Formats: sequence, C-alpha cells, structure tokens
Amino acid sequence: MAALHELSALECATLVRQRTVSPVELVDAALERLARIDPLVGAFVTVTDEAARAKAKRAEQLVMTRDARELPPLLGVPTAIKDLNQVAGVPTRFGSATMPDFVPPYDDNVVRLLRDAGTISIGKTSTPEFGLPCYTEPVTGPAARTPWDVSRSAGGSSGGAGAAVASGIVAFAQGSDGGGSIRIPASVCGLVGVKPSRGRVTRGPVDLDVTRLSVNGPLSRTVRDAAAFLDAVAGPQLGDADPLPPLPDGETFLGWCDRAPERLRIGRFIDAPMSAGVDPEVFDAWERASTLLASLGHDVVDIAPVFPPESVAAFETVWTVSAATIPVDPSREHDLVPLTKYLRARGARVAAVEFANAMAQLKTLSRDAIVATAQFDALLMPTLAQLPRPLGWFVGGDADPAQDFERQKRFTPFTAIFNTTGQPAVSLPMYQSAAGLPIGVMLAGRPAGEPLLFALAAQLEAAVPWSDRRPPIW
Repeated sequence: MAALHELSALECATLVRQRTVSPVELVDAALERLARIDPLVGAFVTVTDEAARAKAKRAEQLVMTRDARELPPLLGVPTAIKDLNQVAGVPTRFGSATMPDFVPPYDDNVVRLLRDAGTISIGKTSTPEFGLPCYTEPVTGPAARTPWDVSRSAGGSSGGAGAAVASGIVAFAQGSDGGGSIRIPASVCGLVGVKPSRGRVTRGPVDLDVTRLSVNGPLSRTVRDAAAFLDAVAGPQLGDADPLPPLPDGETFLGWCDRAPERLRIGRFIDAPMSAGVDPEVFDAWERASTLLASLGHDVVDIAPVFPPESVAAFETVWTVSAATIPVDPSREHDLVPLTKYLRARGARVAAVEFANAMAQLKTLSRDAIVATAQFDALLMPTLAQLPRPLGWFVGGDADPAQDFERQKRFTPFTAIFNTTGQPAVSLPMYQSAAGLPIGVMLAGRPAGEPLLFALAAQLEAAVPWSDRRPPIW
C-alpha cells in the first residue's frame, strides 16, 4: 500500500470501510506531516489536533460497530477548513489583525455537511485579509507558499488550502471563491480546483455577501476527489438565497466522472476583458489543451471574449463596495493592511445608485455572455495569465496598494468572469513550465453544468495524468 499521504480522499475512505486503515491512523499521519511540512509551506493558521484525534476515535468506533454500507461516505478522511469559514469553538481570524479573539458559536453549513459526510478537519488554513487579494501573505501568520517552489506564492485567497493539499498534508480541502480564490491556488499549486455554480453549495447560516460572487468548493489532487467533495456539500439548505435543486435521483458528481462525454463543442478564447499579456508558456499550455481536446473528438472553436472591457470597472465597483461593507471594529481599523484600506476607501466613495448600476450592468453582461455562448458545452481559457509569482511580488518594493491591485488584475484576468455569470469552472493541472512550475487550464461549463464539466475533466485527467507528479518537498 502507498504511504498514507499519497492516497486520494476516496482511497482513504475505501480503506477505512475495509478496516485496512483506521481513521486514527489517517489523522495521526496528517498531523505528523503537518508538523513537519507546514513550516515550509505556511498552510495552517490553527491546528485542531486534539479535536481531530477525538473525532478520529469516534469514527473508529463507528467502523467497528456498523456495517460498511451504513458508514458516511468519507468517514475518517482528514481535511481542513479555510479561515474565512466558521467552525464552532475554533478561532476564526479572517486573515486579519482586526479579529484576534473571534470564536464563532456555530458552524457554517458547508463545515457541518463535510463533518456529516465523515471528514475530519485538522485545522484552519491560511487566507489573506478577508480573502480580498489573490495571494496569501497575511500579517497574522506566515505566507502560504506553493510546494513546487517555496520561494513563490501559493496564490489566494484559498492559498493555505492549496498549500495543504499540494504538499500532501490532506488529500482535499475546503476553499471559497469570489473572484478566482479556489482556481488561482489550484493553478499555482498544481491541483484541481472547482468553483461550483452559484447556489450549488450553501453559504449559510450567515451570508453577508450581497454581491452573490462567492461560493464554497474543493481543492484536491484528483477530479474524482473534487466530485466526492461536492457530492458531500451540494444541495439547498433552508434560507439559501439562490438555491439550485439537487441532482436527479441516482445521479452524483462522482458518477459523472465515469461517463465518457460525447462529442462536445468547446469555445476557446485568450483575450481577457482587461489588457493583460499572457506568458508564452501559459499560451502554449492553452494551445496544447486545445489540441488534446480536439484529439479526443471534441470541436474546439475560437470565439470572441465573453466579457467586454467595460465589465472591469463594474466589477471593481462591486468588489470595493463588498470590501467596504465588511464589519470591522472602528477601533481596529488602523490594523488593516494597506490593500484592504485602499479597497475599503474606494468602496466607501461609491454612491448607492452607482453600486446598483454596477450590479445591474454585471447582470446584463452575464446574461449576454451566457446567451452568446449557449451553443457551446464548455469554454476553455488559461486559469492565470502568468506563472506562479515570487513571494512579495504583488506588494512590490513600493508597497503601493493601487499598484498591488493592478498586478493582481494582470495575474488573474480570467477567473472573475465566471463568478459574475455564476457558471461552474474548474482549473486543471494539465501542464508544467520548463522549470517545473504548475500551469492550470480552466474550463467553464454551462449554468448549473457541473455534471458534464466533471465528465470532461475526468476525461482530460485520464488523457494527461497528473496524480504521479510530486513537488520537490513531497
């Protein structure tokens, strides 16, 4: 049998049901690896070792006393929760020095659903302040670094989750994505990252995101693990603002991974709404993915960019207002990092009518984009415009938050499109640069089209296997 950290989440769950490996062994192995590897990658801000071991013992009792068919599907599988999400009794700091003592009295629904599926969280993963930037270098803890080159950022805002999975501490982890925050670290860390459709995964019980941009989803090393994660957490909960119905009876996202897709029409583009040069190696990866899709029998067609340049200003208006509405104790505002202060100041200057107009513009552009691409089963583009960036690159030597924000826009000009439209999107770690750095390729599906997107992603994983690629620290 492979070493425990090399197993997928589904392999772990199978071995637990077979009583070949115990939940205690899995959690102990994850915690041991965390203690040894995390100082190199900066994935965790809080380790809940005692609680995890107690849950592992209870899971072991379930294994010994119940029929395997009665066990939760992911029983005993270690995971981790992003530090933007609430776990009852566990400190949640949102990557900010303004929240040093907040301990929520409740679980987010996604946390409860993961626990009900049998997973065991070993801690909270690092995030930048309030998840606003696309890199994870918080003042409250170490920077999250990609294990492929620990001098480079793990991306953000789910950078800690990406670092944890890519370094083998856990097989999959929960992230959230409001403008690319799952897919960015997935690309940088060589992982599968899925942004589900708006309304696919609950954001309750407390959901302050009036923009409806952000969703919860998985980072994993395999497509099938991501599908199993989504099976565990998808589905409407009481009070959800925009719920999608569950899949038809008998269908699962995992099951769709075993369906070879028929001939698909795939539209591709590489021009972003904003002017952003694409690194030649990223361009080459996009071309190679196009060629591979064609070789698999799909029709790949060049299309115009789905969003026009004027969408950028509207998105920035919405993004900065969302930053300004984050509740911060006025007596602690001086502790905010410069970027957060800059975004909040911009958002505070936006009048209510201007914000409403920006939201309406994005809705109109989203409808136009969905209608214009309705003939396609999927859309193909790079996940990012550039290779993984060195630590400190976004802030730069000048520490100018306006320039920081501009660098972020040039780095990730594609991902926020699908937070705006609400379509599902996945970053796949199909290729690497000449220096061995991961390059993600992104596919977006039709609205609520995760099933077919998983089928296509699994087909690509079979054609270009990546699970045997290991970062240097593996």
